[in-house]
Amino acid sequence: MNSKLTMILRILLGLILVIFGANKFLGFMPAMEMPAPAGNLMSAMMASGYMLKLVGATEVVVGLLLLIKKWVPFALVVLAPISVNIIFFHLFLAPAGIAPAAVVTLLNIVLIYDNWSKLKILF
Repeated sequence: MNSKLTMILRILLGLILVIFGANKFLGFMPAMEMPAPAGNLMSAMMASGYMLKLVGATEVVVGLLLLIKKWVPFALVVLAPISVNIIFFHLFLAPAGIAPAAVVTLLNIVLIYDNWSKLKILF
């Protein structure tokens, strides 16, 4: 794949993860109104005291790794289950927000494909 395109996609995904991950700590974006099942799950994650922060911290770390181009294959593997969870959350509980979830998942898949030579040993 074109290295400039890969760099742009990697930086875009990194920025998305850092911004949305940091928002889980700082709350600088307004909270979206969610239907009951999605709202209940998010409330439970916030009430746990750690779960939302753990997800946010993981997103920030993975995003920073992508931005500084350090351990990119590792970052993409760590992000894979998170992106699957994001897409399933929106698919089943909050379909209105499926577009950004699909963008994150698609970027993750494209970058995994681009780094497949380094990752195929895992499979």
